[in-house]
Amino acid sequence: MTHTPTSRRSFLKTSAAVTGGLMLGFNLPGTLGQAMAAGTVHTPNAWVHIADNNVITLLSARSEMGQGVYTSMPMLIAEELHVDISQIKVAAAPPDAVYVNALLGAQITGGSTSVRDGWLKLRVAGAQVREMLITAAAARWAVDRDLIRADKGMVYGPKGLKSTYGELAEAAARMPVPEKPPMKDPKDFKIVGKRTKRVDTPAKVNGTAEFGIDVKLPGMVYASLAQCPVIGGKVKSFDGAKAKASAGVIDVVQINDGVAVVANSWWQAKKARDLLTIQWDEGAGAALSDASVIDGTRQALKTGKVLEITKPQGDVAAALKGAAKVVEAEYVIPMQAHAPLEPMNFTAHVQGNKALLIGPTQFQQGAQGAVAGALGLKPEDVTLQTTFLGGGFGRRLELDFIVQAAQISKAVNKPVKLLWTREDDMTHDFYRPVGVNQLKAGLDASGKPVALHFKVASQSVTQRAFGLPKDTMDPFMAEAAVAGYNIANTQHDLVIHDTGVRVGYWRAVSHNMNAFANESFMDELAKAAGKDPYEYRMSLLAGKPRFAHVLKLAADKAGWGKPLAKGRALGIALMEGYDTYMAQVAEVSLNDSGEVQVHRVTVAADMGHMVNPDTVEAQLQSSIIFGMGAALKHQITMTAGRVQETNYHNFQPVRMNETPKIDIVLVKSTEKPGGIGEPATAVVAPAIANAVAKLTGKRVRRLPITAEALKQTAVA
Repeated sequence: MTHTPTSRRSFLKTSAAVTGGLMLGFNLPGTLGQAMAAGTVHTPNAWVHIADNNVITLLSARSEMGQGVYTSMPMLIAEELHVDISQIKVAAAPPDAVYVNALLGAQITGGSTSVRDGWLKLRVAGAQVREMLITAAAARWAVDRDLIRADKGMVYGPKGLKSTYGELAEAAARMPVPEKPPMKDPKDFKIVGKRTKRVDTPAKVNGTAEFGIDVKLPGMVYASLAQCPVIGGKVKSFDGAKAKASAGVIDVVQINDGVAVVANSWWQAKKARDLLTIQWDEGAGAALSDASVIDGTRQALKTGKVLEITKPQGDVAAALKGAAKVVEAEYVIPMQAHAPLEPMNFTAHVQGNKALLIGPTQFQQGAQGAVAGALGLKPEDVTLQTTFLGGGFGRRLELDFIVQAAQISKAVNKPVKLLWTREDDMTHDFYRPVGVNQLKAGLDASGKPVALHFKVASQSVTQRAFGLPKDTMDPFMAEAAVAGYNIANTQHDLVIHDTGVRVGYWRAVSHNMNAFANESFMDELAKAAGKDPYEYRMSLLAGKPRFAHVLKLAADKAGWGKPLAKGRALGIALMEGYDTYMAQVAEVSLNDSGEVQVHRVTVAADMGHMVNPDTVEAQLQSSIIFGMGAALKHQITMTAGRVQETNYHNFQPVRMNETPKIDIVLVKSTEKPGGIGEPATAVVAPAIANAVAKLTGKRVRRLPITAEALKQTAVA
């Protein structure tokens, strides 16, 4: 990672307190904004704000959706600011260019980038503030700054001189910003790398944490939106008379995406919505089915434009021709819904040429810009406040529900909370796209792979969401396509195929399809070679120490090669994702109904320097359980363009009694931080698939691995 020093001018333009606590270019959230206006909070830089009463606030540029950034981000600040994390409060940052995620190019929370992006940036910010406080103290006391130290919210000088950070904050905010402040050597860290309790847990336990669904504004009304059962369809005509005559209903309004009923309570709005009579123009989407989507994606591998994921190595065709044995397989993953616990919602208040938006989003700049564009406003006239997110997984990168809330508010001239039903949420998602992987390998007489041809076809989310030009390589489709194994002759191809389905980024994105294919295929190669899957992998990892280390750690911890209880088997998988190296071993059996039971998952992870090991473990547990749902239960099916899964009864989460024991081995490392919020989601599916194949002799190459899928699969 690199750090571009920030000039005093650029700090002033974006974030500095000049006089009276004013902050240029920002609309700060809640009481923090009021304090700034009153001149009692001062901002040495865009992230750290210090009040006269010595309260320190971090403006978090990343949304908190359960992944722990409201703890890890202040830990980075606290380390260099020489304060305990308990002395730092957290508020969500407003939309602003200074908060752009350098790894994603926008103010986005996703891609397991929060720590990777903030690792240097926030430590520098904390160190800058510390040095500016010391400089301010030196000026106030007229002493050499080398005689001054900062610690635990106090600045100490010679002869008993001392001041709180708050007492020095206004003066510090006027000091020159040091471009390269002295920073701690990681070996001297007192906070970073230590297990730390999450700072947001008390509020979530006592109910004071504000999620989007909790937002209330004076005079607020509620909206329920009827959308076409086929995504992309439009209203041809509607009759809202019965709905408008219902108790509590304020208005019935048509917007781009459907017909909204606005009422004094959400239940009144929802009940009245059920009385609407709407004629829909269903559009081209009405011809879609999940089978046609998969078949079309498979056909694209034959007819579509081939893009090189990486430059081919050696001569694959010749090596395949001369191989002692050739192995081929196809792997398919279906569409998936994000299905967060908190359905889509947002609160908007549009008044004239101003708009206030409050709610859960992973994409602040996008929300501000989309609403400005939809309403014909200037972006700076759209104020956005981010609440806690009741799950994101990529769904809240989308902006549809935010624009809808703003359009409804403008139509009724009142503050409006739009709340989707669970059924709205399940049937109007931006679904994880179908993936079809076809792999072909040649083995020599000893069973060693001498050639590998990897092909994948899927849909580009980046084309839809960010306008990536057609026939341009989408790196978010190629994640984990190139596995870490040493194979002399390799070719990796990608075909982008637009299925007509509205697709979105889903936790771990294309790692899911590519790791499932690569790691399932590696087991198939081991079987063809007559080798143990673990030993086979290890033989292909010469010169790959981080891969080999986590593989060995996971295998040893899981007891690979030792006797298991009757009716159980182990499967192993390995992947690098978001600069994190990870191996997992799944222990499975079949129950009396023929369903896969996962008893234990062992994971070894090397993600470089960890900020909070406690959160790392929680993220691994969360990702494994999330990935198990996709591996064993979940898929989105579609008939005549209509999504068939509507709620948790037919899209069942992994329940507590289905959750395996999860053993975690964390590698201590001084490497740069990797991401941890997503990779485990992708590794657990092939680990389970490999265990099931070992147990049953049946290789299920299409997820999910259900009892019915096993019945229909022949022994390999």
